[in-house]
Amino acid sequence: MAKILVVDDEPDLELLLRQKFRKRIRKGVLTLIFAQNGVEALAQLEAHDDVDMVLSDINMPQMDGLTLLNQLNELNRDLRAVIVTAYGDMKNIRTAMNRGAFDFITKPIDFHDLEATIAKTLAHLEVMREALRSRDELVAIRRELGVAARMQESILPTDFPSDPRYEIHATMTPALEVGGDFYDFFKLEDGRMGIVMADVSGKGVPAALFMMVSRTLMKGTAIGEADPARALAEVNRLLVESNEESMFVTLFYASFDPAEGRMEFANGGHNLPYVVKQNGEVHQIDCDSGVVLAVLPGFEFPGGALELEPGDVVFFYTDGITEAMNEEGEEFGDDALADTLGEVAGSDAATISERVVEAVRLHAGEAPQSDDITCLCLRVEDRAS
Repeated sequence: MAKILVVDDEPDLELLLRQKFRKRIRKGVLTLIFAQNGVEALAQLEAHDDVDMVLSDINMPQMDGLTLLNQLNELNRDLRAVIVTAYGDMKNIRTAMNRGAFDFITKPIDFHDLEATIAKTLAHLEVMREALRSRDELVAIRRELGVAARMQESILPTDFPSDPRYEIHATMTPALEVGGDFYDFFKLEDGRMGIVMADVSGKGVPAALFMMVSRTLMKGTAIGEADPARALAEVNRLLVESNEESMFVTLFYASFDPAEGRMEFANGGHNLPYVVKQNGEVHQIDCDSGVVLAVLPGFEFPGGALELEPGDVVFFYTDGITEAMNEEGEEFGDDALADTLGEVAGSDAATISERVVEAVRLHAGEAPQSDDITCLCLRVEDRAS
């Protein structure tokens, strides 16, 4: 059973949440407790030592949400905090993340997004608790890599958008030696959709943790910055400031407008996606590589824009696909990827993703998987729908 403390001074929110989650509450799988400000929240935490998650507004009387985050750190409790903030309020989002918030949602609250955030937060908390329970047994690197893989999977979105104008499907198959691949997609202003494909350097728990930081910063920055190149520059600056482990991340970010069929993008040293036309024509997006993120501040990131037609597909991926080796040490390669995409042109997004992964596995044969295999497929449908 999960227990969530909701901290908000809006009187209608308690009624809305109890109504939204009434079935889970009746089944005993979820308990909600409420407080109207940070002071009441601390009192509730003192009375309930089994709270798993705190969902807190920022602006409240007596004690605001940012001050409450500081108090939660001092309590040293095994829980996760998610903040509720105004749309595009990057200053408070950054402050909250610096004070230990796990994630954020924006007002007005989208209950579908809230459900996904709660599920993701509780899944991550359980993974971390499992890691703590198992730490005395982590005497081999394989166990650590297993924890990292579950951390990785716990934050990847698996509930794909349902929109008649486009479809998205993504998949990630972790390797035995876990890297930091991640994909993400999220709603932006004016009906746009943000899409991220990235790969963090290194392996194990450090890579998984850096992946989560990178993902949160990218999502938060994208909400407040419409230009993909400027968004990458800001994420790069923030990552450099807190990069004590000297890690880096390659990242391709796109902003897709389904109403116009226009996709704007920027690249930070990542593999360039492929565009697959309905007639089987396949080509890579034309863009400079750019530099990886989190190494040095002050870089400008290359970008561009595409006009997509109904039936067009954009295929995002990490190098775990093109660099997958068979038993003779031969890589799958860009040519094989382009050929596979051409063969499945016109298919739905899920079929394209699955066929590419299948082709990679057939190529690898009995050779061990050495890197994550990650891809995301965006298919444009009829914009008039």
